[in-house]
Amino acid sequence: MNNNIHLHKIDIPENLNLGNTIAVDGEFMGLNVRRDPLCLIQISSGNSDAHIVQFDRNKYNAPNLIKLLADKNTKKIFHYARSDLAHIKYYLKTNVNNVECTKIQSKIARTFSDNHSLKTLIKEFINIDISKQFQTTDFGGELSQGQLKYCANDVIYLHKINEELNKILIRENRIQLYQECLKFLKTRVDLDLASFKEDIWAH
Repeated sequence: MNNNIHLHKIDIPENLNLGNTIAVDGEFMGLNVRRDPLCLIQISSGNSDAHIVQFDRNKYNAPNLIKLLADKNTKKIFHYARSDLAHIKYYLKTNVNNVECTKIQSKIARTFSDNHSLKTLIKEFINIDISKQFQTTDFGGELSQGQLKYCANDVIYLHKINEELNKILIRENRIQLYQECLKFLKTRVDLDLASFKEDIWAH
């Protein structure tokens, strides 16, 4: 295993110090929250490290991780936070506080493109073409080296992407619009969990 990729069973260590800004991503058995359980959470401090938590899915007893996710003083950067936050709230029974989302950033900042995937953003801002081969694999059992590397790639670049997208948002006078969208994110997650999947603003 890569020395910067750490697999933790059940929870992160109590004394793990990742700084005040972390990147976060989750892996599920599918996209239906109630049917498809949360399998993994991966986090990164932004220093090319990845800490991957593989849960005991009978209990989801991860108090150290839950404390970190709920901490209002630690910023969490997601890509498509909406899906991750719904699974975290449903399975870990906590709201995630102080959230940023690079997909929302990209949609508001990069209006010159209709592609806002993480793979595209990593290619544009980091100039690395990552493989998404393991995106639709089984994360419910033993994890292969390829799966672990895939999980790490989903978080280790998010700090830089977040920073670069913020520069565009500020330059184009759209940063406030992005910040207002973040305020609605928790409500959007609650609507998802209440099975309101459609655009509630539509006619």
